[in-house]
Amino acid sequence: MQDNNTNEILTTEAVGDNTPATYDENQIQVLEGLEAVRKRPGMYIGTTSVRGLHHLINEIVDNSIDEAMAGACSKITITLNADGSVTVADDGRGIPGGIHQKMGIPTVEVVFTVLHAGGKFGGGGYKIAGGLHGVGASVVNALSEWLEVENANDGKLYTERFVRGKVDRAYTCIGDSEGRHGLTVRFKPDPEIFEEVVFDFDTVLGRMREQAFLNAGVRIVLVDERGEERREEDLCYEGGIASFVTYLNNLKHAEVIHPDVIYIKGERDGMTAEVALQYNDTYNETLMTFANNMNTIEGGTHETGFKSALTKAFNDYARKKGILKEKDANLTGEDVREGICAVISVKLPDAQFESQTKAKLGNSEVRTFVDRIVGDKLEEFLEENPSAGRAILDKALAASRAREAARKARETSRKSVLEGNSLPGKLWDCQERNKELTELFLVEGNSAGGSAKEARESRFQAILPLRGKVLNVEKSRLDKVYANPSLTPIIQSLGCGIGEEFDINKLRYGKIIIMADADVDGSHIRILLLTFFFRHMRKLIEEGHVFLAQPPLYRVFAGKQEFYAFTEEERDYYAAQLGSKAEASRYKGLGEMNPKQLWETTMDPARRTLLKVDIEDAIKCDEIFSICMGDKVEPRRAFIQENAKYAMNLDI
Repeated sequence: MQDNNTNEILTTEAVGDNTPATYDENQIQVLEGLEAVRKRPGMYIGTTSVRGLHHLINEIVDNSIDEAMAGACSKITITLNADGSVTVADDGRGIPGGIHQKMGIPTVEVVFTVLHAGGKFGGGGYKIAGGLHGVGASVVNALSEWLEVENANDGKLYTERFVRGKVDRAYTCIGDSEGRHGLTVRFKPDPEIFEEVVFDFDTVLGRMREQAFLNAGVRIVLVDERGEERREEDLCYEGGIASFVTYLNNLKHAEVIHPDVIYIKGERDGMTAEVALQYNDTYNETLMTFANNMNTIEGGTHETGFKSALTKAFNDYARKKGILKEKDANLTGEDVREGICAVISVKLPDAQFESQTKAKLGNSEVRTFVDRIVGDKLEEFLEENPSAGRAILDKALAASRAREAARKARETSRKSVLEGNSLPGKLWDCQERNKELTELFLVEGNSAGGSAKEARESRFQAILPLRGKVLNVEKSRLDKVYANPSLTPIIQSLGCGIGEEFDINKLRYGKIIIMADADVDGSHIRILLLTFFFRHMRKLIEEGHVFLAQPPLYRVFAGKQEFYAFTEEERDYYAAQLGSKAEASRYKGLGEMNPKQLWETTMDPARRTLLKVDIEDAIKCDEIFSICMGDKVEPRRAFIQENAKYAMNLDI
């Protein structure tokens, strides 16, 4: 059984199995209009999951934000309607109401039906914009069951309706706008495209709050009309990204080590850069970067410029004040960023992003621009605020000492699985070396580890039993991480390092599966490991390598018949199927299962259920880890009291 299942996983389909008998010009397809978007939606919005669904709102709102950056819009309203549709309305200029000279159709229709059409290609409509590819509005239209536009422009009011990207009601002027101006777009996501079509209010709120911080003074109103009670959030922050930093530190319930947010702004050659930062007493860095209001989650040249300037400024200041002696090594970037909370926002006319999702900024000129203004302003700040400068340096020096201790601990435990004949801890490695095909199970306890070793398919499944108590890294510096008997073998086994040494290209396993008991202690181990991955190897989560195994809670049996149940409802259902002689036993832990049961329920790729760990909202994740795993008791108590309702029905 195991060999057959393994073959299914490791064997790829033979080339040519589905090859047509002939290959000529008739096999070359041309997708016209928006057909390409509907055929391959992932190319345009990344995914058709919940994340892609919410991306539709972002695309329409981004166009309104571009109006705000052009100085033409002061209010944006997003309404989640009772019928599942969304309305985005702004008080900007609207879309030019006439016929497009080149296309010969209404300009509104061009914007919503033609890819790569928009006012952001240098025609003078926008100096700075986030939507640079001209596909946002048309992609939303293509992926909607229906979409309606109401365009108030130049004193007139126009409407048009589309169904799955095609015109359903022709573009029409319905009269005077009566002083109104701006664009209103209402759309309903297509259930034929998306896995689910229900928007999450808090997800939308997080994104809209972010945009309100990035555009000081712009008012963004989010309304939810779907529940019994109407919900509304009115967002406007005159303090801009400085208020953003204060908000982020408050979410962490962290103590700041200097009272005021350091705010830096500079302009050059049509570019604007804003930086706000403040240090807190945690051991983690929070660094958020934006380019033309797009969250550049993979950073880019603006982040590189900021980091280099920050490191140089604090080293220069420490040398100047004699805090670092001639014999002392410089502080590293990791040292000076411990406990930092910073937001970097740049706006530039010709932003170069790596893709439509705008994850990384590539403009080389931005690096030197940000480097210069941050370096100059920080030097000024440190001279004028010596007490704040000393407090930050003391924290960086403590981080440096911990880093050196971590280096020594790392060197003494450097017996990597790739060096010598010794494996870390009790790792039972697999035979396969292609990481795309391998799995590492992090198993709670030696008993369960031994059972998992017997159950596994050794060709591609490796087992690492966890020994000792997993460290809560939220309360610990790097030296403690390397000294922890549970975490050190994980670091060695994965092979990709942590912190600034992290290199995902050296990762040895494609799937990292946390397999713990389905009880309170197992939940605690899972959250401790997830905290470790989130704080020190976040890219593993972001790139989809971390999973949670789902062992069954019950074995339901009668005679030779048996079923495994993962919920009370399943247990009762199977018991009813088996009749009056049915019995149900509750698994207290993984160690109670024999290898055959563990394979069939939890490890067999053909039958198991894995939960993929994902980061939908990095700010929210950061907040929850800080509250639940940090030092402050009161925020944790309040969080538990507020969210206890979600655990009421858990059988643990």
